[in-house]
Amino acid sequence: MAGERTQDREREKERERERSMPRIRLDLPRERRARLLPEYDPEAFGRFSERIARFLGTGRFIVWMTITIIIWVLWNIFAPSSLKFDEYPFIFLTLALSLQASYAAPLILLAQNRQDDRDRVNLEQDRKQNERSIADTEYLTREIAALRMGLGEVATRDWIRSELQDLIKEMEERRDLFPSGDDRVRDVPDR
Repeated sequence: MAGERTQDREREKERERERSMPRIRLDLPRERRARLLPEYDPEAFGRFSERIARFLGTGRFIVWMTITIIIWVLWNIFAPSSLKFDEYPFIFLTLALSLQASYAAPLILLAQNRQDDRDRVNLEQDRKQNERSIADTEYLTREIAALRMGLGEVATRDWIRSELQDLIKEMEERRDLFPSGDDRVRDVPDR
């Protein structure tokens, strides 16, 4: 009896565990697990990188970058020594330009990859459109050929005119052969 009681208790504990565990359903997506790394929206990041790449590729950026570097160099050459923050070899300026370049290059590459993906999709759509246009053109060519074959057997206006003109000429020729007039002999009906 004691063995049965322990088995009943174990069964009851197992039932409790099953009730406490969420039921796994195949028609619902799994819940997301906690991640250690921060999550970001790749599409938003891509759009941001494209905006930066577009700005880096403008004359405005070149002008502002040139003005900043000129002011930096002039300040650190002609300012009083207590206000100078980057002496002659301009190590801090070099570091800042290297940092800017190290971020600009990957952002530009990311923007180019996104543009390549868009171009690939556009080319695929253009290819499909061209295939549809070719199929439509072939269909219309077959239809026109069928219409021409059907029209070859139909009397056209020009054909009817030429036939009527031929008939008129033939009637005029007969009139010349058999002139009409009073001297013509009339048939007398038989009695």
